[in-house]
Amino acid sequence: MPTPPAPADLEGRLGAILADHATFEGPLLPILHAVQAEWGYVPPEALPIIAAGLNISRAEVHGVVSFYHDFREEPAGRHMLKICRAEACQARGGQGIEAAAKARLGVEWHGTSANGGVTLEPVYCLGLCANGPAMMLDGRVVARVDEARLKSLLEEVDA
Repeated sequence: MPTPPAPADLEGRLGAILADHATFEGPLLPILHAVQAEWGYVPPEALPIIAAGLNISRAEVHGVVSFYHDFREEPAGRHMLKICRAEACQARGGQGIEAAAKARLGVEWHGTSANGGVTLEPVYCLGLCANGPAMMLDGRVVARVDEARLKSLLEEVDA
């Protein structure tokens, strides 16, 4: 799991990110994406620096980070497991897959397993509606998931 950046590293790198986006119209989202690309999440210590750099409140920055589900406020695990929660996958047994994943990993949605191996996230449609339930593990989409397939995939990533 990534460690939080040292304050000097954070300020220096954030200064560069802010400078890189100085000419953007509406730069907050691109800045937050760049911050997350740099550290794997948006460190809470970054919010006041970003706010000051854009002359907006910390609450505005926090509101954007907490609103958009793709921004993380803490480091993710080494692997990302996303399970489809859309209606078609639910109708094909998705709730059982969700329950099995939560039980195996010992987490709820947005949680990371105790060993830092896997972060569990909901996703709302992977485009495999006729082949659900579907999930994505580290960007690889998997269709027709059952509990045995889930177990096998999690064993592959040592979870």
